[in-house]
Amino acid sequence: MFKIKNQIGKLYASSVLSNLSLTGAWVAILAARGFSLPEIGLAETAYHVASLLTEIPSGTLADVFGRKRMLIISTLIHMLAGVVMIVSNDLFMVCLSIALYAVCDSFASGSGDALAYDSLKSAGKESEYDRYESNQLIIYRLFGGISTLCAGFALIIGYRMAYATGIVTCLIQLGILLSLKEIHAEKTGQEPVAISPMKALFGCFRDSLRFLKTETKAFFLMMSNSLVGAADILLLFFLQAKLPAAGISGEWLGPALLLMQLGGIIGAKMALRLRNCSYRGIFLAAAGLVFAGIVLEHTGIPLLMTVGGLIAALADDALQVRTNTRLQNMFPSEYRATLISIECFSFSVIMIVLSPLAGFFFSVW
Repeated sequence: MFKIKNQIGKLYASSVLSNLSLTGAWVAILAARGFSLPEIGLAETAYHVASLLTEIPSGTLADVFGRKRMLIISTLIHMLAGVVMIVSNDLFMVCLSIALYAVCDSFASGSGDALAYDSLKSAGKESEYDRYESNQLIIYRLFGGISTLCAGFALIIGYRMAYATGIVTCLIQLGILLSLKEIHAEKTGQEPVAISPMKALFGCFRDSLRFLKTETKAFFLMMSNSLVGAADILLLFFLQAKLPAAGISGEWLGPALLLMQLGGIIGAKMALRLRNCSYRGIFLAAAGLVFAGIVLEHTGIPLLMTVGGLIAALADDALQVRTNTRLQNMFPSEYRATLISIECFSFSVIMIVLSPLAGFFFSVW
């Protein structure tokens, strides 16, 4: 008998393992290896170019061939990315590794959320998805923060050993993913079931675009949420390098980065208490707080810079929970993963434009 608590618990466990690593502060690690901020910005661009190319196909593959399978493939690619980073000795190899991490994330993003929502829906508990989304963001922030807290240790043992530990956690994650139950999406269209895989893929993608063309509100939600999220992510990324330049000591860098991640946890929890607030009000407040965080970053005062990162993360995650829950309730099950991937696609487009500009901007200031 299908037990929804076990299914969701395994998805949580998989998220913990994918976010817990010694290489969370990869920007700081690359900086310690001698790479400049513009070069790091280029590596971030490589991530989002790869994400751009694989997000939508990976989501469509998940809808057609199964979300569980794509999660397993994602973990295998994660292991390959770690191997490439271990043997990297120049910017090209670093960018290749970062690009593989992007492909890994692409295969996991739409697949995990779609499997979670349809699992809850099959148990008649889809109304609890906002709590799932909130908990996932808490896992992302908490264990991402713990990973950045380990930045000093990663530098001590060396980046090769640090990335090797990630390969070990992937092996454990594989065991968890293999025990998941696949939930097949409900089919609402009139197309026959016995069609070629290629036709199924194109059909799923076509229907997803038709949905967005009809539901313009969903497309607007995707783009506005992606813009706010991109500003927050770039701020937190470059604070890893800007805080030491502003004078923060090495032993306080990890705690400062962790504190900023805790801001996201607060925001994710706050979102559950703001269910009755208008979406427009939450969006305007979130955008304002992220902008305030960027302003505080430019003070050059480590304490204020940390506060800026904290409030930006808080605002971003509160908005993320509200947006994703709203979108999931709008998405049809049969191409849910594709639509989630299109949302990630829009985020990557924005990041491709902003990442190199932010690298130059932060290096100048």
